[in-house]
Amino acid sequence: MNNNNDVQAPSGAIARFLNTIERVGNKLPDPAIIFLVAMLLIWFLSWLFSGTTFDAIDPRTGEAIVVHNLLAGDSLATFLSSMVKTFTGFAPLGVVLVAMLGVGVAEHSGFINTGLKLMLKVTPKQLLTPSIILVAIVSHTATDAGYVLVIPLAGVIFYAMGRHPLAGIAAAFAGVSGGFSANFIPSGIDPLLQSFTQSAAQIINPDMAINPLNNWFFTSASSLFIILLGWYITDKIIEPRLQNTPLDGDTEDLPAFDEARSDEKRAFYIASTVMIAGLALLLFVSAPADSAMRSSDGSLTNFRSPLMQSIVPLIFLLFWIPGAVYGFAVGTFKSSKDMIDAMSKAMSGMAYYIVMAFFCALFIAAFSKSNLGALLAIEGAELLKAMALPSSVTVVGIIFLTAFVNLFVGSSSAKWALLGPIFVPMLMQLGISPDLTQAAYRVGDSSSNIITPLMPYFPLVVVYCQKYVKGTGIGTLIAMMLPYSIAFLIGWSIFLLAYWGLGIPLGLQSSYAYPAIGS
Repeated sequence: MNNNNDVQAPSGAIARFLNTIERVGNKLPDPAIIFLVAMLLIWFLSWLFSGTTFDAIDPRTGEAIVVHNLLAGDSLATFLSSMVKTFTGFAPLGVVLVAMLGVGVAEHSGFINTGLKLMLKVTPKQLLTPSIILVAIVSHTATDAGYVLVIPLAGVIFYAMGRHPLAGIAAAFAGVSGGFSANFIPSGIDPLLQSFTQSAAQIINPDMAINPLNNWFFTSASSLFIILLGWYITDKIIEPRLQNTPLDGDTEDLPAFDEARSDEKRAFYIASTVMIAGLALLLFVSAPADSAMRSSDGSLTNFRSPLMQSIVPLIFLLFWIPGAVYGFAVGTFKSSKDMIDAMSKAMSGMAYYIVMAFFCALFIAAFSKSNLGALLAIEGAELLKAMALPSSVTVVGIIFLTAFVNLFVGSSSAKWALLGPIFVPMLMQLGISPDLTQAAYRVGDSSSNIITPLMPYFPLVVVYCQKYVKGTGIGTLIAMMLPYSIAFLIGWSIFLLAYWGLGIPLGLQSSYAYPAIGS
């Protein structure tokens, strides 16, 4: 592989800092053990604080926060009796496995390989990084598709172009997760967050209405900002650091790219036609106002719509069917058994992730049931409120507080359900619109996604990296992603303040009728 020897590995304070993080991080136990230890710690803390009375009010219930003792007899009994359900009900597990079944057929038949060969012929090497980040950002429209599809493919594409595959994985991870709130295409997250924002705003004004696309203009502009920033970090910081990181993955599993044969091109065009026909059929079925793919209010984009709830099965079908067509057309599949073998091989590569997902699911369930996460979020928000800072400083404070809380409470909607009823009414009294408060929350929520091992898909990205560099650990990935996280957190905050300061609308306008300060 060409390691871009024309680019020198960086030296200096930043390089030494990142190298130290990598060394220390890689000395940590395996992620599965970290989740296990963290769960035991949560148990202990829940016992320690279970007898303490807190003044913090849970905005979801209107009652004081109570820490539940997970070491109590009934809690331990519930833990044991629900362990299987907790694991099998862990949402990322099903998303990953179902999607990978379809992607596995497309990959092992050669469909994806041939598609990449043809794509690389028309993609300038200089524009590879921004193209990957752009695709990663757009993948938000299909909820978690980016984690199971875009990120691993980015590693394959970078490898095929003679660049370090871990740099491709980092760029895609930065776009998918670090730039989660940068997208010029509306997605299900917009109405989901809007629903919490509107409920919080109605604490002050029961008649206030929030537009579901109240941040659309800002998230669209943020797409270009994140692409440019991510492009610079990948090419100038991350990839130069990786020049001394050799690839030691199994060479048979690393893709080898050569010129696509005529029969491969023919099979690819046939399979692509089938995929396009499937997408056209989906569009035809979804278009009518009374379509079964719409929610009860006629929307296709909110999380209640069958279309949004079917994204993962649709990914499975839209890769499994073309992959099978390609395999039989080109001859890589001779029988149905070959296709099943491809799916089995895809699952064998997920064994390590399944083990980590088991312990991750148990930890997240314990953290949620203990109420320690809710206590941390609410107390932090109350502290920010008590400081009574200027509006611009308060907005930045929300961004940084959200980024910190995100290290412990991963779900975007769960955090906003906790923080929204505090932030939104508080800042309305300071003359700050709910739209701006929500935008600040989204910036903070996105920026720290990529540096917390407690994010459910973080272990999966470690597995992707280990395909190329076996020694990849938590420290390796955190060291790669930390420059993105810091740059996004600081740069995106400045971008939001500048955007707001110029008076540019954040999105489609909401109703701004609410009391003034001190009313």
